[in-house]
Amino acid sequence: MDTRDYSKQSHTTWDCNYHIVVVPKYRKSQLFQTVRKELREIMQVLCKRYDIEIVKWNVAKDHLHMLLRISPKYSVSSIIWILKWKSAILLHNRHWKKKMLWQKNFWSRWYFVSTVWVDLEVVKKYIEDQNRKDVREDWKQLDFNW
Repeated sequence: MDTRDYSKQSHTTWDCNYHIVVVPKYRKSQLFQTVRKELREIMQVLCKRYDIEIVKWNVAKDHLHMLLRISPKYSVSSIIWILKWKSAILLHNRHWKKKMLWQKNFWSRWYFVSTVWVDLEVVKKYIEDQNRKDVREDWKQLDFNW
């Protein structure tokens, strides 16, 4: 028996999950670190506004992984554009209003998207493990040979 949780609209029954990765422009990890907490809050508000369910996500040191459940009434590219555009404006107004930071371009134009259906649990685990991977890489960069 299928245990998936399907959503319904007037003429549609659906379960559309997408693994999305976005990066800040120039992969500015130090800059990204300063806004991680606020970015979480902003993305939660934006997703709620557009009726997008955040299944799993992780704000890594220089990129953002999201597993989103998006209604088929929206195109994935338009949702990504909206999330990147509105979050960039909100971050700019909160942090860099007096400076011109890349003309309000916080995000790179690049993004990754993949549909997820069969291996949903595998993708959830991958997103959870991203922080562990970042910590391991940070430790490898430290030189303990004094």
